[in-house]
Amino acid sequence: MRVRYVPAMLTLLLSACSGAGILNAVAPTGEIAIVRDVPYAAGERHVLDIYRPRVANAPVVVFVYGGGWRSGDKATYRFAGAALAARGLLTVIPDYRTYPQAAFPGFVEDAAAAVAWAKAHASEYGGDPGRVFLIGHSAGAHIAAMLTLDKAFLAPYGLDPDRDIAGMVGLAGPYDFLPLHDPDLEPIFAPAGDLTKTQPITYARAGAPPMLLLTGAGDTVVLPRNSQRLAERIAALGGRAEVRAYEGVGHMTIIGALSRLLAWKAPVLDDSVAFVRAAGGS
Repeated sequence: MRVRYVPAMLTLLLSACSGAGILNAVAPTGEIAIVRDVPYAAGERHVLDIYRPRVANAPVVVFVYGGGWRSGDKATYRFAGAALAARGLLTVIPDYRTYPQAAFPGFVEDAAAAVAWAKAHASEYGGDPGRVFLIGHSAGAHIAAMLTLDKAFLAPYGLDPDRDIAGMVGLAGPYDFLPLHDPDLEPIFAPAGDLTKTQPITYARAGAPPMLLLTGAGDTVVLPRNSQRLAERIAALGGRAEVRAYEGVGHMTIIGALSRLLAWKAPVLDDSVAFVRAAGGS
């Protein structure tokens, strides 16, 4: 077993007064504009927030939060959206259905719809639809990796990740977590039948968009070897993937480090923005 979740642990802790509330309180505001609760498809969970920088033709980031595929709320991650937008990236954070409302592949399909919306509407908010990136944390990194590697999810929208996704940044993502014996996760992925279909590593290929896989060397929730094995597999096939492991950083800290309050813990924001700018040609 290569991933272990306590149900809703991440969202509960980040939502606590000592967690996301503080990070959101110190998030940059003056240099960005926020548009909330924009529908990207029909349904209560199919809404997104947009963090707009005060620059034109900005690279676009769709940020997919984590929560064990069971929980999460876009408002919790205002600190992440604001931090990325303050660096000049048009950032979109969608809500998506979680278990038991949706099992695999429902939440990946929701994220695909959000990406398609972002691609179609980016220019209306000052973004460049030719430079769309995915960033995900934890379960969100799994979802982002599935969209990046498995072409089936974006195909219904006439999109191909090799053409329409400029790159992907994964933060502490579970990409290779079989065999699956966790009773909290088994019902989430059981609808796939063949569980290898739920693993991003299954779809590793040479022509995929470049990937930056960031992980905490001290992460005991999603072990760093998830990132290492995916990167090794992609590299063996001739693709582009880089792993960076931050010493002394755990599963929660790596996402918190996007905030100016915890940036000293690890250069997650700097590394993510540098990757986007290099891969996006800006």
